[in-house]
Amino acid sequence: MSAATVSRVLNDSPLVVEPTRARVQAAVDELGYRMNATARTLSLGRSTAVGVLVPFFTTHSAVERLRGVVARLARHGQRGYDLLLFDVEAPEQRADAMRDLADRNRVAGLLIVSLPIYDHEIDALQRDDLPAVLLDVTHPRLPRVVVDNVHGGELAAEHLLAKGHSRIAFLGDHPTNEYGFTSSEDRRRGFGAALERAGIRLEPALERFGHPDRDEGETLARSLLAQPSPPTAIFAASDVQAIGVLKACEALGVRVPEDVAVMGFDDVDLAEIVGLTTIRQPLRESGGLAADLLVAAIEHGVHDPVEEVQALTVVERRTT
Repeated sequence: MSAATVSRVLNDSPLVVEPTRARVQAAVDELGYRMNATARTLSLGRSTAVGVLVPFFTTHSAVERLRGVVARLARHGQRGYDLLLFDVEAPEQRADAMRDLADRNRVAGLLIVSLPIYDHEIDALQRDDLPAVLLDVTHPRLPRVVVDNVHGGELAAEHLLAKGHSRIAFLGDHPTNEYGFTSSEDRRRGFGAALERAGIRLEPALERFGHPDRDEGETLARSLLAQPSPPTAIFAASDVQAIGVLKACEALGVRVPEDVAVMGFDDVDLAEIVGLTTIRQPLRESGGLAADLLVAAIEHGVHDPVEEVQALTVVERRTT
């Protein structure tokens, strides 16, 4: 059997008859051979990588989404795609990442996580015929997988109100941040709206804003709990920030949930470990769905700007 025939099978060419394809595939499976992505790109004349633009990819929520992406792309067999990951750790890196990844010969498509995209960038992608899908961020011109963060904030408020709380604090990201993130502010809006419907005003004294990390969450929670009339419940815009709240409570001798109830958002692995009540969004599933949309765009030219809105649920644990 010629090397050319083997190459055609490995590249999923339709020019090989099925009995021959089966024999080659059996030999490949027995040898445990995996095609080198660079060699395959040169052979096909096109990229077999998917570019993923993601901020702070080591955060728990980003990792869960990427797990979903990787698992789903692995299901595409001989058409399997490699990931070209570009982590954005500073605002100025964003433009560089878009420029570097938006290369039709370098990647077959782009998956953009959490970072807003602008009209002129979409114009450039479409001029280059480069498929793109959004995850955790929305734009009416592109396919996207999102959750209703406003509704998530409402769910959190309704849960804490049902537990009998009326002095409830919110802890989240700065409403105007360098990256253009909007999820925390959307959650705050939904949270405040649900409180207002119950006749309770979200007091400015019970709001704290900072960087979305555990240490900052702890610092902000300490300032809330040090007030003469501290809150009896705190809703944090992410599980990581909520874990910072739990650390502050432990350091100050504040009992959870007897003295203060604590609630987060995301349901990352750590939330279950610490017994955190939270709003669950299907992180891993969202990554898989976004990967499906991107593969459909790459392989079948499906570019309809569909919006997949995933369900949110309250997961009650020991902290409320």
